[in-house]
Order: sequence, then structure tokens, then C-alpha cells
Amino acid sequence: MAPDSETAEYDVVIVGGGPVGLLMAYQLRRFGVRACVVEQYEKETQDAYGRAIALFPRTTEQLDQLDLIEPMLQLGFACRTSVTYKDGERVMPGRVWTFMENIKDTTYDFVLVLRQMYTEAIFREKLESIGASYYQAIQCIDFQVDESAPLDSHAVTSVFTDKRTGRTFHLKSKYLIGADGGRSFVRGHAGIPFDGDTTEDQWIRIDGLVETDMPLNRSYGAIESQTHGNVLWAPLDYGATRIGYAYTPEIAAKYPGGVTEEVAVKEAIECMKPFKVKFKEVHWWTLYTIGQRIARGFSAKDRIFLCGDAAHTHSSGAAQGLNTGIHDAVNLGWKLALQIRGITQDSVLTTYSPERMTAVQKLIDYDRDIATLMSRKWPVWYQGDTTEDPYLMLGEIFEQAASFNTGLGISYPANVVNNQPSPMGLHVVPGARPPDVELTMPGTNQKIRFQRVTRNVGKFWVVVCTGNIESTRPMVLSLDQYIRAEVPELKDHEAVGWVTLTLSVECSPYEAIGMKPFGDTYYDPTNMAHGKFGIEADKGGILVLRPDGLLGSAGPLEGLWLKEYFSHVLKLSGKKGVNGHKA
Repeated sequence: MAPDSETAEYDVVIVGGGPVGLLMAYQLRRFGVRACVVEQYEKETQDAYGRAIALFPRTTEQLDQLDLIEPMLQLGFACRTSVTYKDGERVMPGRVWTFMENIKDTTYDFVLVLRQMYTEAIFREKLESIGASYYQAIQCIDFQVDESAPLDSHAVTSVFTDKRTGRTFHLKSKYLIGADGGRSFVRGHAGIPFDGDTTEDQWIRIDGLVETDMPLNRSYGAIESQTHGNVLWAPLDYGATRIGYAYTPEIAAKYPGGVTEEVAVKEAIECMKPFKVKFKEVHWWTLYTIGQRIARGFSAKDRIFLCGDAAHTHSSGAAQGLNTGIHDAVNLGWKLALQIRGITQDSVLTTYSPERMTAVQKLIDYDRDIATLMSRKWPVWYQGDTTEDPYLMLGEIFEQAASFNTGLGISYPANVVNNQPSPMGLHVVPGARPPDVELTMPGTNQKIRFQRVTRNVGKFWVVVCTGNIESTRPMVLSLDQYIRAEVPELKDHEAVGWVTLTLSVECSPYEAIGMKPFGDTYYDPTNMAHGKFGIEADKGGILVLRPDGLLGSAGPLEGLWLKEYFSHVLKLSGKKGVNGHKA
């Protein structure tokens, strides 16, 4: 159903109601911004199964921090093992998916396999529960940006058609987001080029309930076929399985009438030989052409943004499509919300496009090699012995890209948000993800994860690591005095949260550090957190986490650099502190 009035206003209009668009709207509404999602299809009937299936650890962490992951864990398949078969024999050690068996420093040490239909349904339900607007069967046909309008005005006017009634209406917004897939209308109408190419390689993916005599059939599998490329065997939710294989010209020549479900099933059975496979049910299948493309920019005219497939497309070889789109949405969500609320400097929002383009370009570059090798071909740059087995190189590339594949190693370059005042010898740098260490709750001594403490609630987290309090107490006291005198608004700023981590364990947080703590306190009795972060016990230090959980900055137990960092990130008012100093 379309909006009742001919013109309605929102802070943000999102074109595209897939998982990326839904997640975008959910975040914005959660962070205090009015958002509307407009989807041209009726999602309950469009591609009921299929599409994206694998969520890697960093993606799962991000969804957890947004309170989305629990219903997904109830439905999904947690895969922690992989297997490689060649000529019916298990290859030891395995290749391709083995990185998932050595995931460290996260509670989510597995790949969560859940078909996109279920992910979208959960996101829609969550979106509805917080009162965001969502419309189906509504198509965007035009939009205009008044580039002379003030930044906080509703400068974007978009035009939509209700596909069921034919009624045309307008939506006015401050920003417009294209999350409308690889054939994005928003990207095209904004005039953003989509650079890249399409290959001649084609793959088939088919989901269903199957019976097989393959021994390890609930592990993520790579079957090294001579005729069907590097065959994917992926266990799915509800006991189903996905089989994926290369639809080569030799195979295509057998079917001059084109691909049908019968053909997809027949070749799926063929590609798994010598193992036997029988389909009890077919849920979904597709034939698609491999290519890699990336938008020349993920934003335009300071008002238009692209996320997900609208910004980049690639093969499903590394199973990164939905993961990359979710990373887009999480990166943009907090930046856009804080900009709209007038909290951050304008330069913060401009970091979205270069940050995500850096990560996506890396994916595009290695996805091109992966897709080629999975089709049992050599990359164009390869000058070695072409009689060798290309699957060996495929395994090496996956191993080298392990931290990127899991998402735990994705990092962004220095910018206004990722800025370290001076070297500290930390084990994590600004723009990267800190390890998810285990802390202890005061009083109960219950264990709690660092990422549960610093959840994504649309604010920066200042984590004061006191180290050994006997050594650092003067610095901690001085920090408190400086903040109160110079930047008191940081203590209760709506976009800043405070956490204290201390090595001392006492009956109360106050006794542990000898003063009122900075925000909530958690104990680090074994020095695990300080050690993993690289903070010396006799010096302590401060971490500033971005809302999305990445390290923004870090420094000693001093207030001056903290003030400088936030003066470039937030719009501080310069209120006078307790000693009459101006912040």
C-alpha cells in the first residue's frame, strides 16, 4: 500500500526492500531518524528461496550489535567444518573453505547459513516492530535534487508509481538511498557509471532436499570436478542443500533448448559423481553470468547513496554478496543518522564512499581470480604451467584471504574518523576491528563479551582501560579532571558512551579504581582485554570505538587528544567546564 497523501516527507527514502534496504531503514529508525523503504516487487512471492545464504562472523557480529541475530540463529545452520573431495576421495588438508575451521577472537566462530527469504522476513518483522514505513509494489520512476537547498532541508523529490493501482505520488526527503540491486534505477538516474565487465562464464545454483552417499554432507564442501568446475556443496537451513557448478559451453551444447529445472537437476547429479545424489524436492534454481562491477562512487550530489548490489556486483564464488551489502548498510547507517540529527561534522558522512569502495575493490580484485579458477580456468595474468591443477591456486587464494572472507580482517584507511594521535604499540589500528574479548561483570562475576558492552546504539564508545590502578591512578584522576574542565559535554553527550575496563577486581567498581568510574565498569582480571588490545598494564590507555564497533582512535590516559579527536568528529558546543575553561 502506498502513502495516503500525494506528497509525504521523510528524512531518508530507501529504494529497494531487500535485506540491505531493510537493514538500512531499521538502523535509521533505531537511531532516531524517519525512514521509508519502497520496494517494487511483492517480496512474499518474488524468489521465495535462493539468493544469498552465507553470513560470515563479522557480519554476524554486526547484526548481533543491532539486536537482530537471535531469531536468525534459531533458523540458521551453523557450519564450522569444511571438506574437499576429488575423484570421490577426501583431500587432506582440504582446500577453499577450510578458513572457517580456524576462526578466532569471536563468539561467532562459524558461518551462519540462512537463505535470504528468511533473513528478509526477520528484518521486515523487526522493521515493523519499531514503526518504520515499508511499502511494496511501488516503483521509483524519477527523482530530482535541489542542490542549492540547505543541507538539513528536504531537497530530494522522488516520484513513485503504485504498480497495483497506477497512482503516482511524490516523496520528499533529505537523502535518497539506492539499495535496488544490480540494475539499480537510482544509480542509473544519478548518472553514476558502473565500471567492470561481464565474462562468458555461467554458473548454476540449485537448492532443495537431497539424499546422498557423500560422507560429510553437512559440511561446507568443495568437489573438484574436471567437467563442472569447483562444485559448491552448501548445507542450508531446514535440512536443505545448495549445489553450485559451472555451466560450461560443453555442457550447454548438450541442451540446445536451454536450461530448465530438469537440466539443472540432471547436471547437479552429474557434477557430484562418483557420489550419488537424489533430489526429493527442488526449492529454487538459477543460471547466471559471472561478472564484476563497481560503481565509480557510492554517493552523488551529497544526497544520493548506494548500498549493496546497487553499488557493486560480483560472483557468488566467495559467498560475499550479502555480507558486503550488510557492511555497506552498517557503515552508512550511523553516519547518516548522526548527520541528520546535526551531531557530527559534515566530513564524517563523506567517509562512507571511500571506506566502502576500498573494501569492495579488494573483493572485486580477488573475486575475479576466484571465479575464473572455480570455472577451472587460469587468470589472465597467470604465466605458470597451465598443466597444473588450478584448484591448488584456488585453495591458496582462499587461505590468503581468510581474514577478509570472515570479515574480521576488513579495515579502513586513515580519515577524520580513523585517526590515531600518536603510536601506542597497539595490536589493533584505527579503522580495524578490536578482538571480542571476555570481560567480567561486577558483583556477579558473570562473563560478558566486549562487543555486548559496546553495542551499536548509534554512539561512539570511549573505553577507558585503567590498567594496574596503583600505577595509573594519577593519570585516571587527571583525565577525569580534564574532561570536567575542558569538555564536560562529552560526559553526557547523546552520541558518546563511556566504559571503564580495570584489572582490579573489588566488591564495587568505585573501590576498584578509587573514584567514580567512567560509565559502566567491567573487570579484566586475567589481563586478556588489555593484552589483546596491546595496552600496557602500568600505563593504561583509551580506545574510542566507532558506532559500528571499529576502532576510531586510541591514545594514552590523557584528555587533550580525546578532545582534539572529538572536535573533528562531533559538533561540540564549546560549553564552559567546572573551572570556567571553554571546551
